[in-house]
Amino acid sequence: MKRLWLFGLFMALLGFVLSSLAQSVVAASLDELIRAAKKEGTIEFYAPSTLTPQGAQALGAAFNKKYGLNIKLQYSPSGNMTRDIGRVVGLGASGVPPEWDLMVVTDAHHATLWVKKMHQSFDYKSIGIDPKAIQYDNGSVSFANQFVLPAYNKQLVSAKDVPKSWDDLLHPKWKGRIGVSSATHHMARLAAGPWGEEKTTNFVKALTKQDLILGRLGEIYNRLLLGEIVVAVSLSDSEIKSEKNKSAPVAHAEAVSPLIAPAYHAGVPKNAPHPNVGYLMAAYLTTPEAQKIWEKYAGQSSAFIPGTSAYKYVQKKNVVYMTQDQAEIVDRLSREYGKIFGFSGL
Repeated sequence: MKRLWLFGLFMALLGFVLSSLAQSVVAASLDELIRAAKKEGTIEFYAPSTLTPQGAQALGAAFNKKYGLNIKLQYSPSGNMTRDIGRVVGLGASGVPPEWDLMVVTDAHHATLWVKKMHQSFDYKSIGIDPKAIQYDNGSVSFANQFVLPAYNKQLVSAKDVPKSWDDLLHPKWKGRIGVSSATHHMARLAAGPWGEEKTTNFVKALTKQDLILGRLGEIYNRLLLGEIVVAVSLSDSEIKSEKNKSAPVAHAEAVSPLIAPAYHAGVPKNAPHPNVGYLMAAYLTTPEAQKIWEKYAGQSSAFIPGTSAYKYVQKKNVVYMTQDQAEIVDRLSREYGKIFGFSGL
């Protein structure tokens, strides 16, 4: 009995020692990264336009305060993520460094970088990042979720006419009054997930008979707001929940299922000029301080962290999340559906 007690005590002490060593290794690795970031001194930060310059400034200030740095953050708001990821891939193929040190785009857009081997990988686990948040073979860090559903203008669509299913978007009453964005990865996620490719492709082709209005996400939101269209095939809550749009008459058709949940990932593109600041910022975005800032300005938090608004929202919902093994099919179908809808350059 005494031997068992001594053995238990030994194992507890061993666990404590190993845990302490692991924490000290993480601390040492983080300290090294902070020193390397300090030498670089700047970051070209590409992120959604919904973050706003004010949000980027708040994020940069909090980042510097946390790590005792004076990094100059240059914020580039996204205009067209598909186009800009394509630009990075094109530059990389030519051996030209990318314009940005860190790119915050959806998991589908990071899938393109991963497929093209255009990530600058980093051992994020060594600085304490939860392995579940590390994606694309150490190429990106997942830190927030968008939610995507059909959307409508509450002033122009009566409660009884609000779509109750994805198939409701095919009703003749929407013809010429419905818009679709260049974020074709929304539909590709359904194909890679619950619907399968055949059903989704048939749905996309059927939508084209609705005389669709085409545009980027921001453009489709504005057309919806102005009444140029009354329904959008799919719209992320980035537009609906951003600080400047909270009082606007645009809403999700909440009865529609499944709910699509793209994730925002932060990743450093290959040959970025200031990679260490990029790695550190990617890690920082998972912290409680950064989560609060991101939700305040851009409207998102993580669906996998208990207690966040995103976590509460997804409970008891049928949610479509993208996984790494779906990257190639989502990348392929995003381009394919772009051509079917009539977008160029996808």
